[in-house]
Amino acid sequence: MTTPHQPAASARLNVVVLVSGTGSLLQAILDGQDERYGVVKVVADVPCQGIERAQAAGIATEVVEMGADRAEWNKRLVAAVDSAQPDVVVSAGFMKILGKDFLARFEGRTINTHPALLPAFKGAHGVRDALAYGAKVTGSTVHFVDAGVDTGAIIAQEPVRVLPGDDEASLHERIKVVERELIVAVLRATRVKGEELSIQL
Repeated sequence: MTTPHQPAASARLNVVVLVSGTGSLLQAILDGQDERYGVVKVVADVPCQGIERAQAAGIATEVVEMGADRAEWNKRLVAAVDSAQPDVVVSAGFMKILGKDFLARFEGRTINTHPALLPAFKGAHGVRDALAYGAKVTGSTVHFVDAGVDTGAIIAQEPVRVLPGDDEASLHERIKVVERELIVAVLRATRVKGEELSIQL
């Protein structure tokens, strides 16, 4: 049984970050910490470099590996995140879909980054799809996570021009630079008001 979320006692936002890989976006979030937000825990679905980065920074970590029962895994993931009482959960390259138990607890407080200007080019291959379409401008989006795939409400976007000769790797690298700046700006602009977030960019 979970208890109602209690907003942070101070104005500083408590952030839990979900990771699956190298943790480069997590590193940007860690480097951007100040009096406005701080990472209180990092949770992964597999042992990964992101967990190592968090441990090196002295931040609590937990690995919740998926077994055969996905619903049971979602419950364990909820417990791992809930133990840190976050104001905001950031999905930073987390490679699993968050299920209904997770959303029942954290929807409206979970945000994600996507390497395209949503609602264009949803899904796992946003950069590749933008190039294939011939888009001249793409970018990065920070949005709320809901039950759909990249369908949650948009919080912030920043465009990135597609340059002549770009391939998926070169374009994605430039998008990542913008993505890191954007997620830090969003977290610094986020406050808790009652049970809801107020984001004033």
